[in-house]
Amino acid sequence: MPLHSAVALFYAAASLFAIVGAEDPYRFYSWNVTYGDIYPLGVRQTGLLINGQFPGPDIHSVTNDNLIINVYNNLNESFLLSWNGVQQRRNSYEDGVYGTTCPIPPGKNFTYMLQVKDQIGSFYYYPSLGFHKAAGGFGGIRILSRPRIPVPFPDPAGDYTVLIGDWYKSNHTVLQAHLDGGKKLPFPDGVLINGRGPGGASFNVEQGKTYRLRISNVGLQNSLNFRIQNHRLTLVEVEGTHTLQTTYSSIDLHLGQSCSVLFTADQPAQDYYIVASTRFTNPVLTTTATLRYSNSAGPVSGPPPGGPTIQIDWSLNQARSIRTNLTASGPRPNPQGSYHYGLINTTRTIRLANSAGQVNGKQRYAVNSVSFVLPDTPLKLADYFKIGGVFRPGSISDNPYGGGIYLDTSVLNADYRAFVEIVFENTENIIQSWHLNGYSFFVVGMDGGQWTAASRNGYNLRDAVARCTTQVYPKSWTAIYVALDNVGIWNLRSEYWARQYLGQQLYLRVYTDSTSLRDEYPIPKNALLCGRAAGRSTRPL
Repeated sequence: MPLHSAVALFYAAASLFAIVGAEDPYRFYSWNVTYGDIYPLGVRQTGLLINGQFPGPDIHSVTNDNLIINVYNNLNESFLLSWNGVQQRRNSYEDGVYGTTCPIPPGKNFTYMLQVKDQIGSFYYYPSLGFHKAAGGFGGIRILSRPRIPVPFPDPAGDYTVLIGDWYKSNHTVLQAHLDGGKKLPFPDGVLINGRGPGGASFNVEQGKTYRLRISNVGLQNSLNFRIQNHRLTLVEVEGTHTLQTTYSSIDLHLGQSCSVLFTADQPAQDYYIVASTRFTNPVLTTTATLRYSNSAGPVSGPPPGGPTIQIDWSLNQARSIRTNLTASGPRPNPQGSYHYGLINTTRTIRLANSAGQVNGKQRYAVNSVSFVLPDTPLKLADYFKIGGVFRPGSISDNPYGGGIYLDTSVLNADYRAFVEIVFENTENIIQSWHLNGYSFFVVGMDGGQWTAASRNGYNLRDAVARCTTQVYPKSWTAIYVALDNVGIWNLRSEYWARQYLGQQLYLRVYTDSTSLRDEYPIPKNALLCGRAAGRSTRPL
């Protein structure tokens, strides 16, 4: 980047973040997004590269850092990046999904200005438009604790990002055309670990030392089970929450989920299999990477270790065992358990039921019978500029009514500072995974069958894990509590990528009539304007 451009970018960023606090450090990134040939499953296909890398580069940050990420779109189509788990406090304009942010046109650039305010943990970024995610463009995000904030385990000898996910040999354009034609996607062709197929990735360790793995399921369709041959995994963090340190032989990660595990290289010095395999599928897809001891006496031996396959109870019991470490610090020094969510009365219950069906002879997916269609203008811009006719607040019901699927731009209105209960109801026979942008929520309950008011008797109101992505098992329900303390318009979506593309998503409009900067930041000066917002002005810098 030329010096004068870097200086100008710094002053623009500094001006924006003056309202945040100039004492928080800045980290600058310049990313070139291109297409390139990749061979993850042995055949050539078109991949999305960031600075020539697949997967993209990691983002390393510390709580409250300001991240200035200049993205150059060198594709022949529009592009957006979104930041899975980064809460964009008071600033949904930077969220990088089409409901909030105009796409970056071909040949142009856009500078994201993010702050990882009051956050720690393991997350990832991904391309949010169309079916770009099936081509790559994703990478890890890690947010470390500030130096004086205690962490409930010693510093590991190494800290690795592990991106796992199912994968297709077909180019993303072929998959998208398949969906646009009203068809379901076929079963994936394989599973990748850090962008590589079976045996392709490796991780080096020294005997006797302990390592941290930050694992994210960045796939398109399937839950995955992760395990290391002859090694135990101790869960220490889930999407920004330090957990009780429970040890497992393997761990399930559902679509869009992230976690951190510790393991100790305490076995005889040789190479060992690292395995990721699909859950609840027939057939089971399996891939491997290699754990390589520095003094290894030999290669991996025997078959890769097996794991759970179709067992739902195993996964449900593990999910219920994941709990918040109440005495550990989070991003601030006070204990995570000092927020007593279970003592707060909920002000509203929202029940959301997913469904599948046909509309005009084409496959669609819906929430409370509404199948989401993209508006011609990002919702956040339409809201800011008061452009009518783009969306209707309240265009989706709080409860499923069981009617047929219909198309609409579904926006659920909610009051700023409300404390709500959301129940995800899954009457289908496949697992679901839901993600809420802008928030972390408490997963207070999950069980089989139909949710009723009596189900609240089994809620965990003491140490439920706080996270931003949760699974709903087949013919089951999951309940969450969320404090709506982040003004903006936020995407609530299925992480099953074909389902969100074909309508299983909505936007949550958390609204206040206050214009205070303490509640929401102004529209960024550099915000791209498109659709019916094109030609308008943002604001003086």
